[in-house]
Amino acid sequence: MLWVLFLLLICVPILILLYYTRTRQENEPPLDKGVIPWLGHALAFQKDVAKFLSRMKEKHGDVFTVCVAGHYVTVLLDPHSFDAVFQDNIRLDFSHSRQQLIKRVFGLQLPGVEPSAERMFMETHFRGVCLSEMNHSISAHLHELLLPDPSSQSEWRREGLFSLCYRLLFRAGYFTLFDSTQDVTAVYNEFRKFDHLLSKLARCSLKGGESQAAHSSRKRLWELLSPNNQHSGEAEWRSWQRSYQCFLQKEGVDAEMQKRALLLQLWTTQCNAGPAAFWLLGFLLTHPEAMKAVQSEMRGLTLEDSSPQHAPSIARVKKAHPTPVLDSVLKETLRLTAAAMISRDVVQDKVLRMANGEEYRLRRGDKVCLFPFLSPQMDPQIHQEPQLFKYDRFLNEDLTAKDDFYKDGRRLKYFTLPWGAGTNMCVGKDFAVTTIKKFVLLMLTRLDLEVCDPQARVPPVNQSRYGFGMLQPEGDLQVRYRLKRTTSS
Repeated sequence: MLWVLFLLLICVPILILLYYTRTRQENEPPLDKGVIPWLGHALAFQKDVAKFLSRMKEKHGDVFTVCVAGHYVTVLLDPHSFDAVFQDNIRLDFSHSRQQLIKRVFGLQLPGVEPSAERMFMETHFRGVCLSEMNHSISAHLHELLLPDPSSQSEWRREGLFSLCYRLLFRAGYFTLFDSTQDVTAVYNEFRKFDHLLSKLARCSLKGGESQAAHSSRKRLWELLSPNNQHSGEAEWRSWQRSYQCFLQKEGVDAEMQKRALLLQLWTTQCNAGPAAFWLLGFLLTHPEAMKAVQSEMRGLTLEDSSPQHAPSIARVKKAHPTPVLDSVLKETLRLTAAAMISRDVVQDKVLRMANGEEYRLRRGDKVCLFPFLSPQMDPQIHQEPQLFKYDRFLNEDLTAKDDFYKDGRRLKYFTLPWGAGTNMCVGKDFAVTTIKKFVLLMLTRLDLEVCDPQARVPPVNQSRYGFGMLQPEGDLQVRYRLKRTTSS
């Protein structure tokens, strides 16, 4: 007890001294340290980062520095100036914070793996012929999951839409990338437990038994994803999973870290598609005009045959049918629900040159963050009534894609950023978009799908998910569905 008091007597004055000695210097962004020494704005940041940053934006403008748990974070909310961050890989570093985060969340360390080598591997497998094969594979799995036995789906079924979308897309993605049917239910159940606590694990804000639950689910997932628990055979050697393991082996990663790396990739590839499909279908089901427009467009499509015997040609990739209305709906859905935080460490003092000519000095050791959900995606200067879902927001009158958006009289390069930008743009973007669209088209063409309560609306977002990719709902939207009595092919 005496040692605790002694440490408090020493540490508290030091923290207070460090807190009050940080002052705004010439040409630095406005500084807001909050009222609590060291902690600063950490509690508000964790509770609802979107609300907190909106308040800071109203107070300080498009660039400001805040204290968050001993770290000083400069937040940039002017999309005209984003390239000043995206194009500087010398003074601003992405890898260090990412390595710390994946160590904290996934218990994973890959010190011998160069980020550029890993990205090159991913680009090889998520583009070209490999992408075509994966698109075909996930189509086949979606057909099998949605239409396993027509006679068993003739009656209405009731389920939460979020649960339905997440479950089906997780299974299809797992079968496609991991090429294993063993323990898929166990993997999915543990994954949902782990994903539910992931944002708290990342922010070190787990309470009571949550820490034990998170680490227990993580350990169980490591076991389930271990190569010893995957079936062996020729198919395994052709799978993305096996290719990734071979890459890790060549990079000198041991067996323990390989299975931990597989959990990271499982979360990266499966955490966003299900929630995105939920929001898209939820908006359509609660906005009749949007649903009518999408259904009208679908009547002009010829749905592909994704049965296993109709494999795509290796030499030729079949061109997809244009779906401008559905594309606009997807973009609008992502505008409203994609809320990742883009963060960089300032490793050298940097002058941040804004698009309006202003310059701000960033200190070495600080962080700089972009939050595209707040700006540009929810900026009323860019998107009128940004809180509303408008299915044709990204459509011109001639049904071409609308991409001319403005702020302060200047056309924007970045008017939404659901996939990141620059050298760190999501490698799996094309695969994710294709998967979501295939799933939605199948749901709407092969099933009768409707909300149980005609007056229902999509539920509010879970505020703890801001900063971690796709938002998730607080609650669910109850729907009922059955196989259409007659289908066209």
